[in-house]
Amino acid sequence: MNMRRQPDATRQRLLEAAFAEMHRNGFHASSLDQILRATEVTKGALYHHFRNKQALGLAVIEEVVRPWVETRWRPMLEADRPLEAAIAYVAEHARSVDEDMLALGCPFANLTQELAGSDPVFREPLFAIFFEWKRGIMAGVRKSQEIGEGRRDVDPEDVAIFIICAIEGIWAMAKASRCREHFEASHRGLVHYLESMRA
Repeated sequence: MNMRRQPDATRQRLLEAAFAEMHRNGFHASSLDQILRATEVTKGALYHHFRNKQALGLAVIEEVVRPWVETRWRPMLEADRPLEAAIAYVAEHARSVDEDMLALGCPFANLTQELAGSDPVFREPLFAIFFEWKRGIMAGVRKSQEIGEGRRDVDPEDVAIFIICAIEGIWAMAKASRCREHFEASHRGLVHYLESMRA
């Protein structure tokens, strides 16, 4: 049993180390040697799981970045009152992000900006994450409307696209400015927008 689990554990360690390396340095500048040092895995073991750097990058997007993004929106969708849950989450998020994350930026946004415009192999799975995120927010908006919590005169898709653009814009500005005051102010603006969605 342990022998069967070991390759899966090795693969997971490689994915987590690759995610951290790509978050710090981007995909193109990330170092396979650094990933191997961080995991104490041999190069042969790396290539057993991932045939090349591109395959590793795609696996990071699908198996680490996609779930990471989903954990940000799914709890709000599953809440009894999605709009109030979203307002509370955004307000708390502004306070909970540490200085390292503020400097490094959103890993999803970073990879999208680096890869989506230059490589269709990466663009499709990155856009799929955006699409799932949009659908999740739309479902939350509809649920909020159905229970009388949210305004009915707004289009769920318009709201979802705006919220995603606002969040990714917040991260882009935070990474460029490294200014917590700007980060918190932009979150307050998003909270005000969400509050305007109340019925």
